[in-house]
Amino acid sequence: MPVIHVGCELAYEVTAPTSFLFNVAAAKTPFQTVLQENIEVSPNVGYAEIQLGTEGNRIFRLRTDPGPLALIYWANVEMNPIVVNSPNIEENVHQLLPNEVLPFLNPSRYCESDRLVQLVWQTFGHLSPGYSRVQAICNWTYEQLNYQPGSTDERTSACDVLIQRTGICRDYAHLAIALCRAMCIPARYVAGYAVGLEPPDFHGFFEAYLGSRWYLFDATRMAPVDGLVRIGTGRDAADASFATIIGAATMTRQVVWANRGANASPPQNDSCAAVSTV
Repeated sequence: MPVIHVGCELAYEVTAPTSFLFNVAAAKTPFQTVLQENIEVSPNVGYAEIQLGTEGNRIFRLRTDPGPLALIYWANVEMNPIVVNSPNIEENVHQLLPNEVLPFLNPSRYCESDRLVQLVWQTFGHLSPGYSRVQAICNWTYEQLNYQPGSTDERTSACDVLIQRTGICRDYAHLAIALCRAMCIPARYVAGYAVGLEPPDFHGFFEAYLGSRWYLFDATRMAPVDGLVRIGTGRDAADASFATIIGAATMTRQVVWANRGANASPPQNDSCAAVSTV
């Protein structure tokens, strides 16, 4: 099975007693096995690994006093995705959806699907239900938006992005999720690492529930779907932020990597097939 080496280095200058929740660890799922991983925190303030959210995201929780703080995490992750012939993947009528996916039909903080119902049915209602319609939503999102780093912030929602027509990976995912939900297709946000992403960074993509499982999509087209390594999952980015900070801290360094092939340490230098990974 293919192995992907992922990791990050994060550094902060802390100016008051501060609590951190770091959501950077590769998820452990039946289709994504963490073969080896390591985390280093400096200074050695101690941390706890906890699970948060309905999807059980792995979080490193710690508290530190004023001064510099650095975290380095890396992992070798074996990928075992299920590849299915996409024309055979159909949508589900609402009454046949499993109970556990129903919350991913609801509007959320960044995905106001209730405001997009008329648009989505006018734009995609004539298309055949199934995987191809979700792919059409991805294509439309890609064509409507311009990828522009710094054009949005933590307040920007799917409707904001649709108006201004610019965004980053998180925004592409939020808009596609909102459009899917407006069509009664369960969709959820995924934060992760991505092979081939330029510049390297944490990446936001999404999943849609079709047939009997979740399938990965990336509306940015910036990374191959088989090179996406899951970190966290939620209703939107509010549930899967890579760092939640309660206190006062300023980021001074961020390095993120994802490379095919196993490694035992962090780097020294700065279609038709559907993929299901859960």
